[in-house]
Amino acid sequence: TLTILNLRFTKIGDVEAQSLAEALQYNTTLTELDLSSNQISEVGAQYLSDVLQHNTTLPTLHISNNQIGHMGAKHLGDVLQHNTVTLMLSTLTTLILYDNQIGNVGAQYFRDALLQNTTLITLNISQNEIGCMGAEYLGDALQHNTTLTTLNLRVSQIRDAGAQSLADALQHNTTLTKLDLSQNGIGNVGAQCLGNALKYNTVTLILSLSISHVKNLTSLTCRQNHAGIYYIYLNSSDHSYYELISLNSEGSVIILGSDQQSAAASTTKSAVVQPYSD
Repeated sequence: TLTILNLRFTKIGDVEAQSLAEALQYNTTLTELDLSSNQISEVGAQYLSDVLQHNTTLPTLHISNNQIGHMGAKHLGDVLQHNTVTLMLSTLTTLILYDNQIGNVGAQYFRDALLQNTTLITLNISQNEIGCMGAEYLGDALQHNTTLTTLNLRVSQIRDAGAQSLADALQHNTTLTKLDLSQNGIGNVGAQCLGNALKYNTVTLILSLSISHVKNLTSLTCRQNHAGIYYIYLNSSDHSYYELISLNSEGSVIILGSDQQSAAASTTKSAVVQPYSD
């Protein structure tokens, strides 16, 4: 019985997406569908969204590197918005949608969806140029959503303003455990906002950052959140780069979000970690 269907790089367009959607309407065994790196536009996204309202067995959909745009995001968001535990239109729990030009308008549609949805666990909308406004929309959603555990916003141009919006959300969100903000042009201000938020966040959060834009941070800042996890900013000995790493209460490195992991790992061996206090 077929459970995983990988159709990446097969030049599938809207017509083929329609045919596939019609077939999926009656399928009860497929658990993962990968349509990444094809030629699907907002029209094809609508066909797929329509079938998701009827298919109750497909939990994972990959549709990255297509051209669905913000209207395609709207179609998918509409399905998610009406998908709750009490009204189960689909079983979709993982949506991978990076590089689809959804922009901040598409992020707004996903904000509306996440405010209502109670089934989606993983959302990847990285490389979609959502900007600081899109990050603000998603921050609004995170303050209320209680099921999403993984959010990938890598290469989204959110910068300091977007980081601040997400930091505000992290002070209230109690379910998100993995947030990727790598390569977003986040500087000193955004990094400080995120660091402050971690002090009040009540879950163990893996936060990935590439903070090459942080040029003036020279001190080691350690903050302990209520879950007993230390998050610190650590600069290298030659001040050429900065890293955000996480240590457990014994001072052992458990997470390393970095563009230069090997160099940072060697630096952390001699790091003296102290709990942050106001």
